[in-house]
Amino acid sequence: MFFASDNTGPAHPQIIDALARANEGYAMGYGADAIMDRARTGLRDVFEAPEAEVYLVATGTTANSLALATLTKPWETIFCTPTAHIHEDECNAPEFYTGGAKLTLVGREDKMTAATLHAAILAEENRGVHGPQRGPVSITQVTERGQVYTLDELSALTATAHEFGLKSHLDGARFTNALVALGCTPAEMTWKLGIDAVSFGGTKNGCLGVEAVVFFDPGHAWEFELRRKRGGHLFSKHRYLSAQMAAYLEDGLWLDSATRANTACKRLTEGLRGVPGVTFDYEPQANMIFLHMPRAMHQRLRAAGAMYYVLAGDPDHGPDDEALPARLVCDWSIRDAQIDRFVELARG
Repeated sequence: MFFASDNTGPAHPQIIDALARANEGYAMGYGADAIMDRARTGLRDVFEAPEAEVYLVATGTTANSLALATLTKPWETIFCTPTAHIHEDECNAPEFYTGGAKLTLVGREDKMTAATLHAAILAEENRGVHGPQRGPVSITQVTERGQVYTLDELSALTATAHEFGLKSHLDGARFTNALVALGCTPAEMTWKLGIDAVSFGGTKNGCLGVEAVVFFDPGHAWEFELRRKRGGHLFSKHRYLSAQMAAYLEDGLWLDSATRANTACKRLTEGLRGVPGVTFDYEPQANMIFLHMPRAMHQRLRAAGAMYYVLAGDPDHGPDDEALPARLVCDWSIRDAQIDRFVELARG
């Protein structure tokens, strides 16, 4: 019953097999391997973007930080929500890799709106040389609270950014979970709506450790390559990144893994719905659940070995009926029996 994070699950066997095959013999380094050609072509096909430039890195923080550094000047500010991963969970890496660009928080929720973004943009670049200049908009899809932007919402955000001549970046650590939830194509969720760059996640969806950065304007390519190398993230034995991404895309593994995770989350949601004392903070839309449960329920679940994050309060001390917030995340590997046992324990 491991619901702590989709980072904690195993890599898919097909990814491990691909790594073993890639480990045979010799291959050129630094992304000049033949497998990278397959991965690059695969991503271009997936995005219906034959001119897109595609690069691989090992972590989501690297993907976000280097992509944003390529789109941002040091004296600019990046617009994002207060819960965005680049704000809460990346130890100021975007600011570091951009050379000092700041983050401007948009609204108070995990989803920004065209109205809150418009207001945030208007509030910047009004002090001349003394203040930050307007920079790109970074949108998290799926959000850090498990919500999914609709295509109309994304279109409104990119239209607002473009109204001010700003670029748009999509943090897609859970890109495919959002895609499956919306039932659309990658092109429909990105460049067709005006997204300029994407951090395309693989690690949370069954890979060992690989993320892609996709630029729909190839004019950003050389600067990104320089920044990746200067930042210490150009792998010499790059084939081990390439092998993961190529296998991830092969035969729709990326879609299958996300579908499994989302389906598992739906089963868990429906099982918990109506359990006395359980309330959902947001309606689950992809593979994450944010909810409140009574302390006694937390104690019962944790005593039975359930692993998940209690987000506030002490689960071991206090009134039994006090509701404490928690996050549950389903990955591709979670099994129905584990979900059903969790729900059984929650019901008591």
